[in-house]
Amino acid sequence: MGGVGAAAAAGARPGAAYPYQYRPPTPLPEPDWLRLSTARPAAPARLRVVGTAIGTGLLAALVLGDGLGANLLLCTLVGAVGAAMTALGTGRTVKPWHSLFALAVLLLCLVPAVSGAGGAEALAVVAAVCVASLVLHGGSRWPGVALGALGVWGHLLPGLVWGIASLKKHRFPAKGRVAPVAKAVGVSLVLLIVFGSLFAGADSTVADLLDSLVPSVDGGEVPFRALLFFVGLVAALGAAHTAAAPRRWDRVNTPVGKERGRLEWAMPLVVLNLLFGTFVVVQLVVLVGGYGSIMRRTGMTPAEYARQGFWQLLWIAVLTLVVVAFAKYWAPRSNEGDRRLVKVLLGLLCTLTLVVVGTALVRMSLYMDAFGLTRLRVNVAAVEIWLGLVFLLVLFGSVLSTRRWLPRAVVLSAAVAIAVFGLLRTDNLIAEQNIDRQLGGSTRLDVRYLSTLSVDAVPALDRLTGDYRTCALQEIAADLNDEPAPPWYAISYAESRAREILAERPVVIDRGAACNRVAPLYGNRWGSE
Repeated sequence: MGGVGAAAAAGARPGAAYPYQYRPPTPLPEPDWLRLSTARPAAPARLRVVGTAIGTGLLAALVLGDGLGANLLLCTLVGAVGAAMTALGTGRTVKPWHSLFALAVLLLCLVPAVSGAGGAEALAVVAAVCVASLVLHGGSRWPGVALGALGVWGHLLPGLVWGIASLKKHRFPAKGRVAPVAKAVGVSLVLLIVFGSLFAGADSTVADLLDSLVPSVDGGEVPFRALLFFVGLVAALGAAHTAAAPRRWDRVNTPVGKERGRLEWAMPLVVLNLLFGTFVVVQLVVLVGGYGSIMRRTGMTPAEYARQGFWQLLWIAVLTLVVVAFAKYWAPRSNEGDRRLVKVLLGLLCTLTLVVVGTALVRMSLYMDAFGLTRLRVNVAAVEIWLGLVFLLVLFGSVLSTRRWLPRAVVLSAAVAIAVFGLLRTDNLIAEQNIDRQLGGSTRLDVRYLSTLSVDAVPALDRLTGDYRTCALQEIAADLNDEPAPPWYAISYAESRAREILAERPVVIDRGAACNRVAPLYGNRWGSE
């Protein structure tokens, strides 16, 4: 038994007396779709690329701990240097699409420096990460664009290992001189701390001088700053590793739908086009006769008429995109006649849908005229405008011309729309429109809602007077008073402007008393008093 155990442990050669042989488990093969996207191994990282990543981590630790502002753009620019050097070192060429996407990333990173609305900032940061990942991966087909926008997450840990391995293999010619310098610096710091503390305790003037010269560091922030350093380092190395060895998601095979016969494919689209056409004709009749005739016949107000159909029209636009995608998947394509039929029917459907989108926007305009702007109404109207742009791209790209640029154009339009939406500071636009309507006597001001807006709205809310101004601004003023002003790099233009306005014309925090006088049902964080 002992001999058998020894043979089993050592492993028997093929043909030996012992019939069994140990075989290591066979690794599971990669799926075909993932194997097709595998890139070449990344070349060793250059020392300057690793140095840039370390610099990005140090910058993140220094400036990101106080909030978001211009610091996000600064860290992005420094981290992008390492990725750009790596990409150019591998022989990759900069194409126009790369430049457009890179510009979109910079615009998205600029949003926190301009707007103080948390929702706009978060959306811009998420979009910036996705578009930056797409810049590094590249891609022109739908799989390449969709997976490329998320691919950078798979490079974070390999990028860190890649950077550490390059440091271990690198030979530093000045290693003999670096160690003495590091020792000298360390001993000098220890002596300065010990004797500086003693001198500071001996004389208050010396203590004040040392305090002004030496930056103060809160010991409780050290772990958080270390985490920011690690995040910045990993993000920069992950971006550089992506540039060195991106997965080619465009190589992923996408199945082609089974080709349908003309009757089976065309009849549903013909019926849908007739339905859309009927709706468009009705809208044209209404436009000629005026909305007043509809109001007189139905007894509805403009707001009720707008609210009646806007959400349905929005869902129609979204579902039509799904119909177009499936119709292209199963479209007949055997001959030129089939391809012409596809272009005609889908082109007509996209054109009619543009009219539907325009009708939805007109109805939202009526609703806003009646009740004013809110975040929800502005956000939905912005989405509707973007959907109209997408249908234009589909019409000219997928139906009438080539489709190669369509996925990238759709993603770029979404990124630019998010950036513009944040840079416009829509909360200020909402406040201005509602105040103008109130000053014009068309409606009563909903100060309860205006007080929930972000610091973006402070310049417009400052136009109010008396209890209306106090009620609208005291929530924002209380929040700003609770926190000291961040450094210049960690504050948005909107917050900086709000602090200036409230410093020049302070708001008395009366715990909701002013709100109870102008809006008795007002509910705030202090409750009803």
